[in-house]
Order: sequence, then structure tokens, then C-alpha cells
Amino acid sequence: MSDVFLGIDLGTSSVKALAVDADGHVRGMGSAEYPTLRPHPGWAEQDPDAWWEATVSAAPQAAGWLGAGGAVGGIGVAGQMHGAVFLGENDAPLTPAVIWEDQRSPRQAAEITAKLGERLIGIAGSPLATGFMAATAAWMQEERSSVWWRTKRLLLPKDELRRRITGTLATDPGDGSGSLLLDARWRNWSPDLLDAAEVSSILLPPVKASDAVVGEVSEAAAEALGIAAGIPVVTGTGDAPSTLLGAGIVEPETMLLSISTGAQVMVPDRSFHPDAAGRTHAYCSALDPSPEHPGWYQMGATLVAGMALRWLRDEMLQLPAAGAYERMTGWAEKAPVGARGLLFLPYLVGERSPHMDPRARGAFLGLAAHHDHGDIVRAVMEGVTFACRDAFAALQEAGARPERIVMAGGGGKSPFWRQMVADVFGLPVYGLATTEQSAMGAALLALCGIRGLDPVETAQRWARYGAPAEPNPSRHLVYGEVYGLFREAYAPVVGVSHRLGDWYAASMGPRVVPRPIRKRE
Repeated sequence: MSDVFLGIDLGTSSVKALAVDADGHVRGMGSAEYPTLRPHPGWAEQDPDAWWEATVSAAPQAAGWLGAGGAVGGIGVAGQMHGAVFLGENDAPLTPAVIWEDQRSPRQAAEITAKLGERLIGIAGSPLATGFMAATAAWMQEERSSVWWRTKRLLLPKDELRRRITGTLATDPGDGSGSLLLDARWRNWSPDLLDAAEVSSILLPPVKASDAVVGEVSEAAAEALGIAAGIPVVTGTGDAPSTLLGAGIVEPETMLLSISTGAQVMVPDRSFHPDAAGRTHAYCSALDPSPEHPGWYQMGATLVAGMALRWLRDEMLQLPAAGAYERMTGWAEKAPVGARGLLFLPYLVGERSPHMDPRARGAFLGLAAHHDHGDIVRAVMEGVTFACRDAFAALQEAGARPERIVMAGGGGKSPFWRQMVADVFGLPVYGLATTEQSAMGAALLALCGIRGLDPVETAQRWARYGAPAEPNPSRHLVYGEVYGLFREAYAPVVGVSHRLGDWYAASMGPRVVPRPIRKRE
């Protein structure tokens, strides 16, 4: 029996693949990038064919490390949540996939919310935001009806990738709950949510357990991926619940802070506790609920984290990608706490927790002639960390009381950023030996589903942490003062940014979009 399992993570900017043995040791890895398309302001799309091309590059890299003595015994897939893939005849994409950071659908999100009122959060566990499948589907019905009426399947991103591997259709509660079409308490599609969004259940795949075997690698996929046909493939889950498992976080005493393109603060929960104020999300985990298995998790999400550093690298500093983040971090380390009076609000594409405002925009405050590139980089990192602290504050108000933080994602690789998080949050921060935790969680689900192992025990056995970064009391005190200014700045700055957005839209003139007559049955 093979002892190596392949975890594939469809991220926002790249596919990452890990080959992991039964003891949780990484035996091979691979990655490949793809672009985000922005054909109009606020839109965010990706080409499903580009996802597949990246997977065809990344998976053989990971499997190629195994040599002649190793083979892949199973595959799990995780991926970016909320997005929508529209497939027509012969499962051909009808349009680029609309991903989570897209902002085209605020009116549709508001209309669906108005239809359901307080019941929305009680059913879905979350408010409805732009970029979520429910809002995107409603937008497509109204603005691109020629696409909508040809749509035969409506899939989440990771489910489209797995369909290309196996030819079979499925989703899981962990990813499905992020669509805002699933009843998070009962872990299946909600008739009420489907009716409000006017989405037929026929378009959606069946909901299976995250570790259920739902297909095998097809002959065509095997040839493209460079692995054997017939390898079992499990359903997998969204990147957030997969990251929790891959980081070994299966109890409410530990919080996960994942800093990638966006950032999430997540705490496991053994019961379904939606936030009635709509500031945070209560989603299904990758685990079936039981006294030992937390079947849900509380999450606060901020839209911009690593994205802000990439924007700074590419658009402002215009640095070559190779070694850029290490260079930028070195500059930031030389700047003092508070970046010599420079504050950054990281709302480049709007914000989720706790503000739920797709029109929010970023700002540098206090910018002066004495500021250098080190101050600017440090201010960006501090601003992202403050936004994460804002999201965590909402979880605290809902009752979360973690005693430690595990930091994952690209940000978790940086000792400097881990120490900053410890100083801002006032909690010890643990880094992970392996930072691609979403792919790790996908491999874990494959192992557990195929061999019948307990995912909680396996997650705890696989997790490996370094020494914690302990909070520095004096820096924590200073950060408390700067964080207070960060929170105070939100309302006036975002108020101006809303008006600037209105001005910019008006200055562009009317944009006429043909709107075909929508047929109703």
C-alpha cells in the first residue's frame, strides 16, 4: 500500500501541491501561478483553464520528488472559497470564474439579504457579501442572462478542479457553506437560500463528507498530471477549513491566523453559533460534528493581507519578485514600532470583518517627508495586522477566548511578522514547520478518507510547531495606542473614500451594459 498522499490547493494566485506521507512528512512539493483578470474596476475573475494548466505543472513537481520508490495513494483538493464557475454544454466554461474578491454584486447581495432578513444569518451562519456564489449567481441572472440560461453546472473553484481530475461532481459542507446557498446547521443546500437567489438545486453538485472518496483519477487526467489512473480522490474542502486541519487546530483554545492574499482569524467551535450582528462567519468545518469533532468554526476575514505587500512590491516599489519580500522585511525591521507616525488602512478591495463594506478603500495617514521605504513597508504590515486584530475583536465579543495563535500562510513564514502579531494581539504565536497548510489539510483528508483514520487524531499527530514568539509587554502597550488610532480612523477615512469612489465613477461617464430581457418561467 502506498504511503504518500497528494494535497492540491487552488489558491488565489497559485496552485500548490504537496506529497505527504502517512506520518505527515512532506516528501515533495510544487507550485505554479496564474493571473487574476480585472476587466472592470472592482471585478476579479480567473480562467479555469489556467487553474488546470497550473495544476498540470504543480502536481508533477510534487510527485516527481518521490522517485522510483514512491507512488501517490490518494488525492485531496482544497481551494479558494466563495467563487463561482459557470459550465455549459460538455462542461465547458461559459465565462471566466468570478472569485471571492469580486465586487460587482452589492445590489444583488442587498436584495437577497432583504428577502430573508434575519433568517439569512440564522441559516447560512454568515452575512452575504459580494464575491459569494449566491450574489454572483444573482448578478449573472440579471446582467449576463445569455450566460445564465446556458449554465448547466454551478461549481465552487476546488470542485471544478476535482471535476477535471475525476469527471465526477461533488462538494462538501466546509466549502459549500461559503457559497451562502447551504444551510450551515444541517450541512446541505438550503431551499430558502436557493429560492432567494433564484438558483435551482439541479445546477449544484451533491454534498458529501470532506473525506469521502468521490472518484478516481481519469485516464486523461493521469496522462496530464503524470500519475497513475485509478487513484482515489476525496471530496476535499475549502482552503480555510483545510488550513485548520493542516495546522492541527481542532480545539477552541487555539486560534489560526492565516495570512495569504487575504487573511482569516479562525477558532474551532463544537456548536453552530452565528453572529447575529453579521460581523463574522460561522461556517462548517471539514469534520462531521461530534463531541470530539468541532463541526464548525468561527471566522473573521480581512480581504487584504499579502495582497497589500504584493501591491507595494509591484506597483509602488517596482521590485523584481525574486527575494523582494525578504528585502522588504529587512527594511521594515529597521523602522520603529508605529513606523514613525505612519498608519496604513489596507482596504484596497473593500473589507469584510467587522465592517462588511465592499466600498471601503485604503489610505496612508500621517505621511511625512521623513518617512522612508522601511517605514512604508512596516506601516503596511502593521496595518494588515491591525485589520486582523479588528476581525479578532468581533470573535472575542462572540465569546472566543483562545490562549495561543498558530500562524499560517505566507505571512507565517516570517519570524518578524510572527513577532509583530504576538506584540499586537498579546498572545504567543507559533509558526508551523510546513506553511502550505491548506494543501497539507487536503492530503490529510485523502489519507483519512481512504484508510479510515480519525482526522482529529491525525491532525494533532501531523502538526509540528516551532518555538513561540512571546509578546513583548512594552511593544504591546505601544501597539495598543496605535491600534486605537487605526480603529478611530476607519469611519472618517472610509466616508471620504466612498465619496471618492462615487466621484471616480461619475468621471468615467455612464457605462452602458446591454441587458437582455430575462425570461421567467
